Amino acid sequence: MRALIQRVSEASVTVDGEVTGEIGHGLLVLVCAMAGDSEAQADQLAAKISKLRIFKDGAGKMNRSVLDTGGSVLVVSQFTLAADTRRGNRPGFSGAAAPAEGERLYGYFADQLTALGLKIAKGRFGADMKVRLLNDGPVTIWMDTEQA
Repeated sequence: MRALIQRVSEASVTVDGEVTGEIGHGLLVLVCAMAGDSEAQADQLAAKISKLRIFKDGAGKMNRSVLDTGGSVLVVSQFTLAADTRRGNRPGFSGAAAPAEGERLYGYFADQLTALGLKIAKGRFGADMKVRLLNDGPVTIWMDTEQA
């Protein structure tokens, strides 16, 4: 699985004019299930993100996790993280999981974050979403379980 994680002061996602998820302080996680991914990759990614120390401690060092700070996580599916741009100018997305499997793993991943004790909000899988965020830092981290 692939994820782009952004530390945010606030974030929200809107579908057809309706806010489907919003958070204050925490993480915006754009996530993509790749072809061949399983629950094991979702478990690994959720565990890593929950413990990722990218929030400031009392000394101003990035030494605290979203769990430590009591922050929330906004989880948004984004198949374009599977983009293959090696040839031509039009990205290919054949590396992404099939839609049904991608949706299943997206839901499973969000459930795992909840099981780890995080408060989450979500976008809507496969929808045309409008995502708003106030990046804090800015801090943006790329993760790929294939490279772990």
